[in-house]
Amino acid sequence: MAWLQSLKDWAKRLKKQIIMLWFASKHPQMPWLPKIIAVVAVAYAFSPIDLIPDFIPILGFIDDALILPILIWLAVRFTPKQVIFDAEQQAEEWLEQHERRPQNYLVAVLIILIWITLAIMAYFYLGGGL
Repeated sequence: MAWLQSLKDWAKRLKKQIIMLWFASKHPQMPWLPKIIAVVAVAYAFSPIDLIPDFIPILGFIDDALILPILIWLAVRFTPKQVIFDAEQQAEEWLEQHERRPQNYLVAVLIILIWITLAIMAYFYLGGGL
């Protein structure tokens, strides 16, 4: 059961890093490249819908286990230390006051539009079209 606790700790750190990137992306000293990466990571993490739904075996967890941590790593890697420090303090304060993460429904709508587009393309590609 140690692996289960390890997994819970990892998820908790991931949540804290996302909240930290949320604040870092608003920081006036944040450079544009890590800001873009941070905004993408935060928007995707806050979306109530995943690009690859979790109920799809193995693939459903790729975004949570690979894509999101890579985006976080890239954003943190290119973010100035002072911005990280300030954003971590803000994230800790925010997490003490809130239990749930914010939700981003715009990204959820975009993901649904991607699914619909892919379904229409598959329909026409597989010969069901006009």
